[in-house]
Amino acid sequence: MYKYFPHTQEDIDAMLAQSGLKDLDALYAEVPDCIRFKGDYDLPEAKSELEIRQWFERLCQKNSLMTVFAGAGVYDHYTPSVIPSIVARSEFLTSYTPYQAEISQGTLHYIFEYQSMMAELTGMDISNASMYDGSTATAEAVLMANANNKKANKVLVSETIDPKVLRVVNTYAHFHGVEIEMIAAKDGVTDKADMEQRLAAGGVAGVVVQQPNYYGIIEDYSGYADACHGQKALFIINSVAADLAVLKTPGEWGADIAVGDGQSLGIPMSFGGPYVGYMCCTEKLMRKMPGRIVGMTRDNRGQRAFVLTLQAREQHIRRQKATSNICSNESLMALYVTIYMSVMGKEGVKEAAMRSFEGAHYLCEQLLATGRFKKTYDQEFFNEFCVDYDGDVDGLLQRLAAQGILGGVKVGEHTLMLAVTEKRTKEEIDLLVKIAKEDTL
Repeated sequence: MYKYFPHTQEDIDAMLAQSGLKDLDALYAEVPDCIRFKGDYDLPEAKSELEIRQWFERLCQKNSLMTVFAGAGVYDHYTPSVIPSIVARSEFLTSYTPYQAEISQGTLHYIFEYQSMMAELTGMDISNASMYDGSTATAEAVLMANANNKKANKVLVSETIDPKVLRVVNTYAHFHGVEIEMIAAKDGVTDKADMEQRLAAGGVAGVVVQQPNYYGIIEDYSGYADACHGQKALFIINSVAADLAVLKTPGEWGADIAVGDGQSLGIPMSFGGPYVGYMCCTEKLMRKMPGRIVGMTRDNRGQRAFVLTLQAREQHIRRQKATSNICSNESLMALYVTIYMSVMGKEGVKEAAMRSFEGAHYLCEQLLATGRFKKTYDQEFFNEFCVDYDGDVDGLLQRLAAQGILGGVKVGEHTLMLAVTEKRTKEEIDLLVKIAKEDTL
């Protein structure tokens, strides 16, 4: 009943007796002595609730609340205030896999709505619900491509993909025997000729690209799907979810699998998580897709009902026989983005994306007008872009931070990548530009 109370010695003795053990040392007998901690724990004295709250408030005051112009995969988007209230409702607030449909209709219903919305947003046939984040979703797509082609174990990945995503992909691939080969970048975009040459060499199960790419550039993927399919390889596109409200969808590009992070759909940055990865695919591939899939049916009274479908139970329990080792997920965050898209509506999501686009282009124009910046790549971009600075980038970031501005991500010795969302005002952009003109604090 009081689960936050520590165990008494009597509790511990009873559990040890049930386990057939004499003491706690026997419980940890298999742990090598050389790695055991033998010191005293540095724990504070017991505190009251009021003291604990005051302690955390003082700790929070050490954080600097800054105006964010940094992106690189995580973006400072607006969160409607209604979302935290709805996600806390008892029929939703659970992370347990909803096997028992008769007591899980609330969870299953919102998962079904999430799938429907993500399939429409990406232009794909079906969505799962969901993945841990955009990086693991991309890595799982690589494994899907490999499983789909028994005669190939190589996957091509564009050099314009987010380096953080690439590291996760490489980790997954290494332990599954999948060979990762990079497609060269040219002028900030994927070199199509290099991709076609590598495809023609054979043995390729899939191709992974990003839209917009890591540098914020909107790439033209015309003909990519045909080139992949001509060599029996799957075409995989990683995208920032919110950008798809305006950009050409992966489905329109002819992608077989669409993956990415849903953080841009109203999830706060939260110091790096939790986020939610989306994965959508064509109907042909749906039985190879990892994670949950919820379907809609009718019960014996003719009423609409929702159930887990198209997967055996071992997908979630007997992992050695599963399509993937992802058997659960942070579906609370899937609910988060479902409510966001419902509250914002199609036009609201589009408007937020367009405001981000317009703000980024205004910032870029103003920085170029100072004479101290030039575009790193002469390419079309969405809400994120790279500029070369004629001074010390680290010094510039320090000057901006001193004025309460997180002024982008340093991606090269003289290169700065900046992002703008619908939350950024003209006054905030103008202040950044004003500080950027200066040479010292």
